[in-house]
Amino acid sequence: MRFLVAVLVLGSVVACGTTSENRSAGPATGAACKGAGGKYVIGMSQANVAEPYRQRMDDDIRAAAKAVPQFEVRFTDAQQDNSRQVADVENFLTQQVDLLIISPNEAKPLTGVVKKAFDKGVPVIVLDRKVEGDAYTTWIGADNVEIGRQAGKYVAEQLLPNGGKVAEIRGLAGSTPARERGDGFRESIRGRRIEIVVSQDGDWLREKGQEKADAILKSTPDIQVIYAHNDPMAEGAYLAARAAGRQDALKFIGIDGLPIPSGGLKAVEAGRLSATLIYPTAGREAIESARRILLDCQQVPKTQTLQTQLITKDNAAQVYAKENPGG
Repeated sequence: MRFLVAVLVLGSVVACGTTSENRSAGPATGAACKGAGGKYVIGMSQANVAEPYRQRMDDDIRAAAKAVPQFEVRFTDAQQDNSRQVADVENFLTQQVDLLIISPNEAKPLTGVVKKAFDKGVPVIVLDRKVEGDAYTTWIGADNVEIGRQAGKYVAEQLLPNGGKVAEIRGLAGSTPARERGDGFRESIRGRRIEIVVSQDGDWLREKGQEKADAILKSTPDIQVIYAHNDPMAEGAYLAARAAGRQDALKFIGIDGLPIPSGGLKAVEAGRLSATLIYPTAGREAIESARRILLDCQQVPKTQTLQTQLITKDNAAQVYAKENPGG
């Protein structure tokens, strides 16, 4: 009986994670781990690299993986094509990768192939966007509902305290962040005399955000705020407003806050955007989880929720400097 108790206690210690969700990482973990003496091929399936956020995610994964000599990371770009991403993952399975990292283009179409990898015993790290069900090892990302709430709170308290009209430019319709960022925003503005008068899909792309904003400004001239689900679409909306001579009459909000010269932090600092919210790429965290799974033979939490931060003119330069200490 003492031996049984000791085993149960040891199991509890091993399963401990760093978030509130600490379910087992699944059956793949032990089978995949060969320890620090092994060599590992990791497949990274990216939804697309047309978005600066996703290119930065890949860059963060590359940079973190350089510090782990046992890792070789192979990247694919699905170019916003669900069928292509399914084929990319199938190809990784044919190559017998030791671990899969995926940022799904859309949830439902990628669920089956992610489950196939997981059921084959391949640890699966899902980044940013989610799949349906729980057939994966760990999901890493920020709370998109909370991000939407913070955006809505900022609009309600700082931009439209007396109420007003908002246009929304959403992300890709089948991706979970698009739904969640919209839901959180609506939750915060409820009962505040703020109306979302039009909502259009911009598919996360700057040029499509500009196209949609141009149409919105022509059909709904009395809007006061444009809430875009990412910074590129917000910047596209700003360009459309500038072309119409209305950039000073409108306020623009985005999400991502990339610490790069063309990113949201600089857009806020320059005054093109009123605010953005930091959305971590999870690239470093993905490689750390892969290291724990493959080298340390440890379990990782089923859910790893990263922190966000509201960026306004007051803190944009400070946060950018902190993220870029060398320049």
